[in-house]
Amino acid sequence: MVARINTGKNISKTLNYNEQKVKEGKAEILSSSGFVKEFQQMNFYDKLNHFQRTVALNERVTTNTVHISLNFDPSENIAGDRLIEIANVYMQKIGFGNQPYLVYRHFDAGHPHIHIVSTNIQLDGKRISMHNLGRNESESARRQIEIDFNLVKADTRKILYSPIVIPVNVQKVRYGKSETKRAITNVLMHVVNQYLYSSLAELNAVLKLYNVVAETGSRNSKMYKGKGLVYRVLDSQGNKIGTPIKASAFYMRPTLLNLENKFQENQDSKMVFKSRIRTSIDWAFSKRPQDLTAFIKALEKENINTVLRIGKEGVFYGITYVDHRTKSVFNGSEIGKLYSAKAIQEKFTSSKIEKAVVAERQKADFQEPEWSGPVKTEKCKQDKMKTGDSTTSITIVKMPPDYIPKELKKRKRKKRKKISI
Repeated sequence: MVARINTGKNISKTLNYNEQKVKEGKAEILSSSGFVKEFQQMNFYDKLNHFQRTVALNERVTTNTVHISLNFDPSENIAGDRLIEIANVYMQKIGFGNQPYLVYRHFDAGHPHIHIVSTNIQLDGKRISMHNLGRNESESARRQIEIDFNLVKADTRKILYSPIVIPVNVQKVRYGKSETKRAITNVLMHVVNQYLYSSLAELNAVLKLYNVVAETGSRNSKMYKGKGLVYRVLDSQGNKIGTPIKASAFYMRPTLLNLENKFQENQDSKMVFKSRIRTSIDWAFSKRPQDLTAFIKALEKENINTVLRIGKEGVFYGITYVDHRTKSVFNGSEIGKLYSAKAIQEKFTSSKIEKAVVAERQKADFQEPEWSGPVKTEKCKQDKMKTGDSTTSITIVKMPPDYIPKELKKRKRKKRKKISI
């Protein structure tokens, strides 16, 4: 079993997310606890009003929403009654047994899982501390529940470390804004509060693995100056598609201001995992990889993704390591000079580096662009031809059927204006 805890500031958005899944037939509500009525007798507003009355008992606390997901191995077929029992035991063990909460079973993933919506504001107005709750109480509860309910252990099957979320389905995103928002929300729920990143670039290194990117706009844009942030979907070639969604539109509010607070917290927290990545990289090099591609594949066996930062001209200028086992993200130079992009490049010949960079940039087959106008020309293909020791680049440009070279065009004589006296 894998437990993931997300916190937020808007109980309405969290509740609406799960209720919308029920409405779409992608989830069902299993049980409620701490409410006056049974869940079958409550509508959306009955549930929301009860949560809001509890939250209002301590208005000084802004982070008052708790959204938990309990994920099980795909091989397990767990009945609804047993899922309810697991949820109740888990909430009791992490100190939320007396809190109001709702349990939902979702059907939108390839593994069984439930969502629990609650608040950390108690009936006496005091708040339950969320600091290290996931690493301490939750981890202890998870291990004990696996034993008591005879569940597949996350440690033995490594489901604790492997990414459970599925990358965004690009085809679905093309359908419209609603599909885009749902797809990005699923990724953000998995990444934002689970991974330890200390910059927007490091966060994007993780998000791009799931075909999502966060951007602040150009430096001169109004969005950048106002510290705005939007999330977009990427296709297989890294191109931005679909409708950009404002960070404030997501219920967990992954805005730049909130992320900057996480950057500071994560900087110290992730340092304890630096030695593991360093050791894994050393191990990968001990296997004497033939090129950068082989090096990247060796790290993948250790559940570490290597994200290359490539400029517009195809120049490989940066490297980021994403460790899915410890959920930590490091820039190469952060680990040490020997693990930076420059040092990695020096370990391989330029031709081998170029091969890996091209593989990263061309994940999908090249498609020749259609002619779009009588004047505009398009660069459609570029091949390399070896002549002796030198390499010559040949660019083939597609021209319109009625194209006439400039040199062959007849010059028009300028008509002299008659000047009348």
